[in-house]
Amino acid sequence: MRGEFPGYAIPYFGIQAPSVQQHKMAISRPYGLPPQRLHQLLFSFFTWRLHMLTVPGLCWLCRMPLALSAWGVCSVCTRSLKRQAMTCPQCGLNATGRDVPCGRCLKKAPPWCALVAVDDYVAPLSGLIHALKFAGQSVLARPLARLLLLAVLQARRTRGLPNIDMVVNVPLYRRRHWRRGYNQSDLLCRPLARWLGCRYDARALKRVHNTAIQHQLTARLRKRNLKNAFRLEFPVKGLHIAIVDDVVTTGSTVAELSRLLLQSGAASVQVWCLCRTL
Repeated sequence: MRGEFPGYAIPYFGIQAPSVQQHKMAISRPYGLPPQRLHQLLFSFFTWRLHMLTVPGLCWLCRMPLALSAWGVCSVCTRSLKRQAMTCPQCGLNATGRDVPCGRCLKKAPPWCALVAVDDYVAPLSGLIHALKFAGQSVLARPLARLLLLAVLQARRTRGLPNIDMVVNVPLYRRRHWRRGYNQSDLLCRPLARWLGCRYDARALKRVHNTAIQHQLTARLRKRNLKNAFRLEFPVKGLHIAIVDDVVTTGSTVAELSRLLLQSGAASVQVWCLCRTL
């Protein structure tokens, strides 16, 4: 039995080895192809690679070409995602002014000092978050993290939001993490920490109890569900920290984490999220 390559015989067990003349032909015709044909194939391959590198990505929302594929969302769609209603700078809910705390926060302030959100939980942003969490579209994490970065930088310019020393994710219980394959909050934190030049340790917070799914509970049950559900495993004394989450609804999860961080000596806690439900 001999090989299929023209001009070159591939030896098999019990078969005589190729002759010297066949070896010479193999050297002059690598891969069994004449030099001219081989050059044509190599040129086509590298031309295709260059073409793939120059093909722009498409915006996840409007499907228009992007200047940089890593952005994920074009500048036009990014500007349309800004929150329209006046919201409280501390809790993120509706308020009568943008720069003053609302009546709820004046009466009973949340444990965190400021909340930054990209938009309300409405389309099209809600669809991207749902795809990230429940459809396995982890590729959306970096574009969504960029949107959150722009919202944070805007808050620093307009609200005087102080810089932070460390970002932390909202941990998942190990069984839920295994089923999903990743923690969406962790995927948001990684590029944010790199862009902002701050600390990040995915193991800083740990969920020690397998709590019920939050969005299936009422506001009162959510608070009871999260009591003593987390444990801190990283020294945070004197650090300004930002908790990164995808959606903040009642705020029970980030409130429990904020209390834990402040009780452990953190100087201040901010909450950064993609969406704040009103």
